[in-house]
Amino acid sequence: MNFENAQLTIPHTLPPVSYVHSVVKFSAMKFLHLLANRIDALNEAIGRLVSWFTLGMVMITFAVVVLRYAFNLGWIAMQESVTYLHALVFMLGAAYTLKHDGHVRVDIFYGKLGVRGRAWVDLAGTLLLLLPVSGFILWVSWEYVTASWSLLEGSREQGGLPGVFLLKSAIPALSILLILQGVAQAIRSLLVISGHLAATVSTPGINEL
Repeated sequence: MNFENAQLTIPHTLPPVSYVHSVVKFSAMKFLHLLANRIDALNEAIGRLVSWFTLGMVMITFAVVVLRYAFNLGWIAMQESVTYLHALVFMLGAAYTLKHDGHVRVDIFYGKLGVRGRAWVDLAGTLLLLLPVSGFILWVSWEYVTASWSLLEGSREQGGLPGVFLLKSAIPALSILLILQGVAQAIRSLLVISGHLAATVSTPGINEL
């Protein structure tokens, strides 16, 4: 679903309630909507930042090839830096891709649903799959990453990069960013279901099989 121009509104179908209750409820919804927007902004900024890493990968790979075959020169650290950038693009860009609905979806019935139907599917997928899996990855990787930090683990190759412990930190970062984006997605789905947020149904893309 597309939330780019979504507006937070009070549903016309709400039963009569006191003015104070209406204001409190609307304020809570507005806070949740603001929270989702802040999470979106965070992952948008990170995604745009790491997108430049792909350019760095191309330039470094080109330099490695030229130095190797034209000047018979090479550095392990330069070669490993491509691996670092490649890992960071996928790890830190996953939540950005989720925000833009860019992950592959096996679409059997989702594309035929209306706005609220899709919101229900998104909410269920977030609560039953995305958040539990992301939480599990965070849990199982925590000891692995903290052990690397305790040793300030570096490359096993002579002359390699000394920041393996920093690279491994991208694993819990992946989980945290996905959890945050999952929270934003769940909030918007709830707002759509409750009638407080209007969204448009986008045409399924080529990434939906």
